[in-house]
Amino acid sequence: MNVQAPSHAPFDWIDTQARRREQAGLVRTLRPRPARSPLLDLASNDYLGLARHPEVTEGAAAAARRWGGGATGSRLVTGSTELHAQLERELAEFCGFESALVLSSGYAANLAAVTALAPHGSLIVSDADNHASLIDGCRLARGATQVVPHADPDAARKALGTHAGPAVVVSDSVFSVDGDAAPLAQLAAACREFGAGLIVDDAHGLGVLGAGGRGAVQAAGLAGAADTVATVTLSKSFGSQGGAVLGPAKVIDHLVNAARTFIFDTGLAPAAAGAALAALRLLRREPERAARARAVAAELHQRLTAEGLSAVRPDAAVVSVRAPSPEAAVRWAAQCRAEGLAVGCFRPPSVPDGISRLRLTARADLGETQIAEAVRVISRSAP
Repeated sequence: MNVQAPSHAPFDWIDTQARRREQAGLVRTLRPRPARSPLLDLASNDYLGLARHPEVTEGAAAAARRWGGGATGSRLVTGSTELHAQLERELAEFCGFESALVLSSGYAANLAAVTALAPHGSLIVSDADNHASLIDGCRLARGATQVVPHADPDAARKALGTHAGPAVVVSDSVFSVDGDAAPLAQLAAACREFGAGLIVDDAHGLGVLGAGGRGAVQAAGLAGAADTVATVTLSKSFGSQGGAVLGPAKVIDHLVNAARTFIFDTGLAPAAAGAALAALRLLRREPERAARARAVAAELHQRLTAEGLSAVRPDAAVVSVRAPSPEAAVRWAAQCRAEGLAVGCFRPPSVPDGISRLRLTARADLGETQIAEAVRVISRSAP
């Protein structure tokens, strides 16, 4: 039997999508950075300025020398070391939770928490502006998902009222695009009316909010609560890599047995665990770093709005400055780079409201001269 050859190659559709992205000004490219950059950095998530701190880099190096370059296997096989266990103990104690579980990334931590805590027959109530990792967790979970308007506890309460079985509300603590904080106390109250759990992604709160940087969940008085689970990343304030889930011991034990991104993933590299542990201990010794990061963000916002720019008031360390279009945002960021300043450039589909913006991340180690220079460059380059 003669089979007619197909008229197209398997991946021809990619060319169509590439043209559409180019026409919309949404093409993304990788740009490796040098080990030492001359740019003033307001683009990274190194909120506390710890990624290159000598104690943090030595923590990474010492861990690699002792435990090797990689974890060598999943945490349930050969990938757990005493270093991982120590990091989990100190992280849980610092943030005020009973137990913690370290994973290879914050993304993996969110997938683990949402999928393992939303089984078949359950309801997931998800904020419309949640991070992609939470959205993907909702998509992979066996439970049904209902998306509710951004930062709206009444909408969450209404959604919970439609379901009689197990339920969880899922929200960022600080939203990564505009840097606004979720109403965690009100969300927790809504959950408690219906016996639902609360899962909070505290990636942008840890190290910046709460007493001495203990996070937004601690600041809201929810740390250690039997109905609250937090996820964190070690790649922002701690200047390392990896993520963790914090919560009641029985929840963490359940994740060890049910979370696929924990069971089937290679454990976090010892160097990353060592760096994160060193950063945690440094923050405990220097809690003022958290307040300094918030102060820098507030000053950036005040000065940028005084220049007539549309900057969103920050609740943590993220300052968002809106641009008129994706193309304008790209040109604006490029001009800033040309003048020695690295800033984030967020465009659809990364922004839930479709509005492109520059995203600035305040760092605790920025001085007055650097803040003034950043404002000068951003203002002068504005479209």
